[in-house]
Amino acid sequence: MGQKPINQVQISFSSHSVNESFGRAAVAAFLAQLDPTVADLSDMRTAVSEAVTNAIVHGYKTAIGTVYISVKIFEGGKAVVRVRDKGCGIPDVKQAMEPLFTTGGEERAGLGFAVMQSFCDHVRVTSTVGRGTSVTLTKQFEQKA
Repeated sequence: MGQKPINQVQISFSSHSVNESFGRAAVAAFLAQLDPTVADLSDMRTAVSEAVTNAIVHGYKTAIGTVYISVKIFEGGKAVVRVRDKGCGIPDVKQAMEPLFTTGGEERAGLGFAVMQSFCDHVRVTSTVGRGTSVTLTKQFEQKA
């Protein structure tokens, strides 16, 4: 990826469910400098919301931990958002990314990764059991002439 970001930010917060909206809003506020379309910004807000919710609900099932978000903006309107936790990790990432698969019980639809993939150009998930999970969301924002 050799290219250097033209702007970047890092935030972290406790994995309380009330902080999900903060994470989503903070990323959207930072991405606003790209002058995105309402649809593009809405897509990214939804994808970030899903990633943060996964960290809170699945990463830190039994304890409060820290959710880390970094956002990098590159020339030409490409944004890379990384949502990371140091929680329990995912034993089988491929299985976890299957639509409808969930470990969260009946109240969870198991569509988080599918939603992220539908709203982003690329979604990469890496995880180590006992060490945590990292979700990287990449989206090319339309550049106005």
